[in-house]
Amino acid sequence: MFEWFEYAFMVRALVATSVMSFAIAPVGAFLVLRRLSLAGEAMAHAIVPGIVIAFVVSGLSVVSMVIGGLTAGIAVAALTSLLARMTIIREDASLASLYLIALALGIFVLSAAGSAVPLKSFLFGSILGIDNETLVLIGVTATITLVSFAIILRPLITNTIDPLFHESQTKYPGLATQWFMFLVVLNLLGAFKALGTLMAVGLMILPATAARYWASTITSYLLTTFGFALLSCWIGLIVSFHLPDVPSGPAIVLVAAVFFFISLIFAPQGFHTAAWLNPACRWQQSDGDTNVNSETGEKIHEKTF
Repeated sequence: MFEWFEYAFMVRALVATSVMSFAIAPVGAFLVLRRLSLAGEAMAHAIVPGIVIAFVVSGLSVVSMVIGGLTAGIAVAALTSLLARMTIIREDASLASLYLIALALGIFVLSAAGSAVPLKSFLFGSILGIDNETLVLIGVTATITLVSFAIILRPLITNTIDPLFHESQTKYPGLATQWFMFLVVLNLLGAFKALGTLMAVGLMILPATAARYWASTITSYLLTTFGFALLSCWIGLIVSFHLPDVPSGPAIVLVAAVFFFISLIFAPQGFHTAAWLNPACRWQQSDGDTNVNSETGEKIHEKTF
């Protein structure tokens, strides 16, 4: 049953994904809280041309690919902001246009260069074949992310819940947000070689959306997101080990999708199917969530944030 523990590549993959989960969990959680999930998806595609060009120029150098990806991600973010301020196109349309251009450009350059690395490796990653450089990158990314959150967590929470109050209380209100977006790009790059450009954002968003159905506080939300991300990685790796034709990246994301649908159906802030199947619980929930306006006599339904 545990024969996969005997293989060094499986142990390396489990260690890498465990460390990755520590970093990706808080980033994904705040992307969901700040309603930036699709922006995370866009940035995952926006970094592709930088990574591909760095690969064509320098080969499989992790440092070069990180620099290229960061450059491309920052360039797309800056151009998006510039177009939104100076043209009639709004920010969402600008970002969508630029990330589609970036993704197409990256795939075109990779194909035109006649790379020996198959396109499938760039799109879906190869977590079972990661090298020491990638392990170091994941470790450094996790360290930078956790240290950064220890510093910016309070202002980031304030900015997420009440942006106007945050602006009135700090001299540089946009600093926490800008640093958070840098962490988004950095974690996408850290997960790129392991999960690929199409799957990296899946591990970032799906555990966070699944956890949102269960948690009502920031602390419980972050811990639940980490738990879902870690379990998704472990179960997905074991599934791909026993099914050799299944890529590890999609297997991990599909396991995260299973957690999402389970949470959607059974969690207290989802459909809460168990409660609706129990008449007593259904009556208590209905009675507890309903108040009466003393002036109009109308029922007021309260909804938890």
